Amino acid sequence: MSDPKALPPILHPLSGGSGDEEPPLLVSSRDRRSSASPRHRRRSRGIPSAIDAHARAPSISSSTNHSGSPHSVDTREEEEEDLEDADLTLPVLSPSGAAASSAPRNPDRPYFPHQPKSLAGIAVRSFGLGIALTVGGLGTLALLAYGSFSSNPSNSLIQLWRVPFFLATLSLFHFLEFWTTAAYNTRAAEVSSFLLTANWPGYAIAHALATLECLVTNILFPNRSWAPLHSGPLLCLLGLVLVAVGQTVRTVAMIQAGPSFNHLVQHQRSATHVLVTTGIYARLRHPSYFGFFWWALGTQLALGNLVCFFVYAAVLWKFFSSRIRREEEFLVRFFGDEYVDYRKKVGTKLPFVG
Repeated sequence: MSDPKALPPILHPLSGGSGDEEPPLLVSSRDRRSSASPRHRRRSRGIPSAIDAHARAPSISSSTNHSGSPHSVDTREEEEEDLEDADLTLPVLSPSGAAASSAPRNPDRPYFPHQPKSLAGIAVRSFGLGIALTVGGLGTLALLAYGSFSSNPSNSLIQLWRVPFFLATLSLFHFLEFWTTAAYNTRAAEVSSFLLTANWPGYAIAHALATLECLVTNILFPNRSWAPLHSGPLLCLLGLVLVAVGQTVRTVAMIQAGPSFNHLVQHQRSATHVLVTTGIYARLRHPSYFGFFWWALGTQLALGNLVCFFVYAAVLWKFFSSRIRREEEFLVRFFGDEYVDYRKKVGTKLPFVG
């Protein structure tokens, strides 16, 4: 009988052997684990397919010692041992990491407070604009009624109807900016669609100065007439018409453009962006700019403001001429010759702008 210390090393389960078979040599998993090298024990079983393939291998194999005596080894115990070793080395994910990687993104997050589409923010702004529109409208009617039915009306007080009218006009404009976007370009509707903080703080300062000029001139100089040939009432009426026309044109332009309309100049063409050349766009190349330009000047005529009228005209002309030039560079890139031909046929109807 051979010395136990001279037993041959165990060969790969699929190695071939020769000679007559002897009763299988049983090797305990404890002895095999102690004889395995540290490298073998650290072997990772991170690939499930390798484990499955190994598990499906035949369970009969042979090995040959140095004297040529084969020893059949039951591979089932070896597979169990390998799986035990693999369990010790499997990577462990932390619970927080696993939860973070598997947690789905909350689709409602953009509508939470302080988010771009915050429903709370939209509700607060709509409520505030509604109050401003109501106060402005009722204030305008009250002052006009006072001038019509009072036996001794104050001329300066009557003329102050312009201030609440300006407030109502601004409130309606900003409400329609959001409402039209939400109704006809729903995916783009955000809190910023109200345009309440657009070009901040210059935009707010401009309206504050316009209100201040109207108050100062009507309180300190109630009988002044800067309009030539006493055409002040006619200019005021012209201002009211421009406000109505400008607001209508801008709102219709946003409706007809639909998903192709955006409050910001787009540097990349989206899938929903198409060149609109029908409807009001067949008459005006940039009807939304046309509408805002004449709407803003109309408010100053209605307020009776001389200084702010010319300041508004200069600032708006510079702003829109620069914006149209920059925007059309991208439109030509998006639509090529189609937009070039459209630009040749349709003008902006803005002074000295295309």
